[in-house]
Amino acid sequence: MQATDILMSEHRVIEGVLESLEAATHQLEMGQPVRSGIFLDAADFIKGFADGCHHRKEENILFIKMADCGVPVEGGPIGVMLVEHEQGRQYTQGMRQAVEALETGDESARQLIISNAYGYIQLLRQHIMKEDNILFPMAERAIPLNEHAALVVDFKQVEDAETGVCEPDKYRALADAIHKEVFDS
Repeated sequence: MQATDILMSEHRVIEGVLESLEAATHQLEMGQPVRSGIFLDAADFIKGFADGCHHRKEENILFIKMADCGVPVEGGPIGVMLVEHEQGRQYTQGMRQAVEALETGDESARQLIISNAYGYIQLLRQHIMKEDNILFPMAERAIPLNEHAALVVDFKQVEDAETGVCEPDKYRALADAIHKEVFDS
């Protein structure tokens, strides 16, 4: 298994949370009862798994290796991905702050939850498509074949070193719990 296969597998988990977040956001938008904490759970997943683990592997390992192999950072796809990672962090922070405001009684925060959640969903779906179809094939071509296994080892080291932050099993369970709450309730 190559490093890009691991990242694409993680994309499928992230997409599952995007689907759940979209359904919960739609329910909120339609005035249906939705536990506001579901958005905090999604934000925790995003911060811990999508950003804290997945993006850490991309930014600190894959993108650096690609740059070392001649793929430009500025003005190229890596630069775009980095900007989008930051945009995702801003949407997540905005969603979290809006939930906290709603929980203190600020009903106007409901619309901020909706706009930040939908913004994040749209951004990440396009982001994942670009990585899966453009960036990762580019990485597979740019990085010498004999260096791919070292990336997998480096990814594992990120998971092992970031206990409490990068725990894929913990976040997959959270993704499953979010899905169950949104679709089975």
